[in-house]
Amino acid sequence: MKKWIRMVLIALVLTLGIVPLSHASNPISRDGYYHGIFLGGKVKVVNYGADIKVKVVNSFADLKVKPVTSFPDDVGEWQFVSYGEDFTIQYVNSFPDITIQFVSSFPGVR
Repeated sequence: MKKWIRMVLIALVLTLGIVPLSHASNPISRDGYYHGIFLGGKVKVVNYGADIKVKVVNSFADLKVKPVTSFPDDVGEWQFVSYGEDFTIQYVNSFPDITIQFVSSFPGVR
């Protein structure tokens, strides 16, 4: 009886430990928000003090980004501007908040 209880407790601990890891694989919510910032709109690139640090990758990105020249209404559609931005980004090579991949079609969260 004690072995059975011990096995159930171990299984419960393992299950509760694995569930948060499965949700932590993508820091972006399904509806396209990262820490309250909607990842679509006008974006300004800065050298420091950015809202989000991003790393550009060629595959397995957290977000696929399509650069547009007007009407960046959907998740992953970014219009790069010098002023009037919705949020700012900084390109980094290590310790990014999110990873992005530039695409010409089908932007959005993976």
